[in-house]
Amino acid sequence: MADKEKKVTQDSKVDKATTEESKAAEKVAKAAKGSKNDKPNFFARAGKSIKRFGKDFKGETKKIVWPDATTVLKNTGIVLVVVAIVTTVVFAIDFGLEHGIVALKELAIEKNQSTSAPADTDVKTNTDVTVETEGEAEDSEETSEGTEETETEEAETEEAETTEAESEETGTQEEETAENSAE
Repeated sequence: MADKEKKVTQDSKVDKATTEESKAAEKVAKAAKGSKNDKPNFFARAGKSIKRFGKDFKGETKKIVWPDATTVLKNTGIVLVVVAIVTTVVFAIDFGLEHGIVALKELAIEKNQSTSAPADTDVKTNTDVTVETEGEAEDSEETSEGTEETETEEAETEEAETTEAESEETGTQEEETAENSAE
């Protein structure tokens, strides 16, 4: 009985080997049959794929449920209202920030002018508004070159005076701190 079992296992091994060989032979035969020449050319394949795409596209468009005209008008109105609201909000924020920055700049300039000018000197402000006629405008253009030079000189002297006043204040502050530390 043991001999029969050995013989059966040997036969099954042989059968497996032959089936594997036959499968390999079939693969080789298929590879030889399916050579490159058996494929249709590029244009034929492209034409078939385009035709298939068209059919699929047509089938998909039939599945679309289109809204009626009233729904489209309602949705369009909603979109326009939302766009108007967002536009208004963005405009308001932009307007507020712009005027806030301008106000801060003006405040900084005023504060800078008030701190840079000494207390005992007068700060000149030019608030006079004059209306010129044509003849006066021509005269003022001729004399404007001279006034520009004098204005520049005046500005330089004011800066020099401000610097002197600041240096005097700093010197007195240094003397006071030296006296306080000596005590």
